[in-house]
Amino acid sequence: CLVYAGTGLLQELVYLVSQGADPDEIGLMNIDEQLPVLEYPQPGLDIIKELTSPRLIKSHLPYRFLPSDLHNGNSKVIYMARNPKDLVVSYYQFHRSLRTMSYRGTFQEFCRRFMNDKLGYGSWFEHVQEFWEHHMDANVLFLKYEDMHKDLATMVEQLVRFLGVSYDKAQLESMVEHCHQLIDQCCNAEALPVGRGRVGLWKDIFTVSMNEKFDLVYKQKMGKCDLTFDFYL
Repeated sequence: CLVYAGTGLLQELVYLVSQGADPDEIGLMNIDEQLPVLEYPQPGLDIIKELTSPRLIKSHLPYRFLPSDLHNGNSKVIYMARNPKDLVVSYYQFHRSLRTMSYRGTFQEFCRRFMNDKLGYGSWFEHVQEFWEHHMDANVLFLKYEDMHKDLATMVEQLVRFLGVSYDKAQLESMVEHCHQLIDQCCNAEALPVGRGRVGLWKDIFTVSMNEKFDLVYKQKMGKCDLTFDFYL
């Protein structure tokens, strides 16, 4: 479960809610086969074309590169944004954990690359603002990672309405509990270094000077955007 930005965890929540599944069921399957990644060569577009509607597809692509059906409102988009200080810490740990990336630089160097838009998938600042510009579109549900931890029940209700699935009160309460279990499994898994899914982990690694520099860059690049994050949960 890749939780540096919340997309890995979100894909499991979406599957859980849309299919009425339970966390144990997800633990036994290859979730990437159920929600293939649009831009990855494996399993590829052929597998996506074979999926029956409604299809669940994951992507990290900027809004402008997504298929025209999404831009035209013919498909639904669920986007999750995470406060960038937590994200850069978790992303750093993710890079260090993968053999294919094997990043061995310091966190300070990695954070500098993040602020200068020099990491994979381009600028986070542009990516999140591009989706935020469409957050009022009827086919877009814009979620925040921190809200999942503050008020999961409300987020599950949002997903239920957006996905068009039906639950009675008891079923909804049970689904919220299942989602709690899933988040606990993902965010507290021993395989994740330093609780990578935890909210507020940036405070354990940012120095005062790094935080001041980050705040300055954040203000410069996000100053005209009314999207806000809760950095101090």
